[in-house]
Amino acid sequence: MVLTEKITELKREISKVIVGKDTEIELMAISLLFNGHILLESVPGTGKTMLAKSFATATGGEFSRIQFTPDVLPSDVTGIQFFNPKRQEFELRPGPIMANIVLADEINRATPRTQSSLLEVMEERQVTIDGETVKLMEPFMVIATQNPVESQQGTFSLPVAQMDRFFIKINVDYPIYEDEKRIMQIHRGDKKMSTIAQVFSTQEIEQLKGAINDIYISDEMEDYLLTVVRKTREHNSIELGVSPRGTLALMKASQGKAFLNGRTYVTPDDVKTVAPYVIGHRIFLSIESSLTKTPETIIEEIIRSVPVPVEVGANE
Repeated sequence: MVLTEKITELKREISKVIVGKDTEIELMAISLLFNGHILLESVPGTGKTMLAKSFATATGGEFSRIQFTPDVLPSDVTGIQFFNPKRQEFELRPGPIMANIVLADEINRATPRTQSSLLEVMEERQVTIDGETVKLMEPFMVIATQNPVESQQGTFSLPVAQMDRFFIKINVDYPIYEDEKRIMQIHRGDKKMSTIAQVFSTQEIEQLKGAINDIYISDEMEDYLLTVVRKTREHNSIELGVSPRGTLALMKASQGKAFLNGRTYVTPDDVKTVAPYVIGHRIFLSIESSLTKTPETIIEEIIRSVPVPVEVGANE
């Protein structure tokens, strides 16, 4: 799997301007290769926009940003048919969704109607404008952001069904001391910002998509993964467990993690590593449990309770 070495190069390029985000970059790469979308949750100023822009540049994609506010309409996202008086005919004016990497900034500020239009596009990978269907660019990934401490005024929380559409959710923390010092050095006035080079071509991304789907997952690993998922539906602290869509997402993300680790088969550690990011936003705790626990702590508890399979090697 020679192409996996390019993931290391990808992280190295993005680290020229984004420091200490190797895990996030790996998860974004896995999402891209499985046609998934990402929800980033963090306070303002943690580099979400720069991370998305840098990822788009390094993967050779066209970048677009949509700043959501309550007055943004679905047509502002997808595009419109407008009348050209010179030609005396209607013409298609594509919206910002027509890009490879789309940053949906502060998605929880959009109205439910606009949120629904965006999430429909994410699922169908096409838009219909006044009866005309337009396929989206390939590869295509939406990186949505929301602020966890934002006041409820002027915000609209994503419904359960819409949260389930996101392949992965990442909580972006403040940088550690050393990383923040490095950020200061990069942005000092006497040093120019480094230019990020393109690492992948479209053809290479398509090759990777084919290879990552071939990662072997044994019957024992399937049982292990499925047991973890089903326990979320039986846990006393959880009102709503992981859906079958979430099961498939966890399987794919585990394959992706194995691929990035240079293996041809999935291990329990792959499942354990990606589970909080894949199923954390897909479970909803009871009101009583949410006062003392988080989805992440519940997932850790469930994983500890499931026996680890022994036979997980590649199918010879």
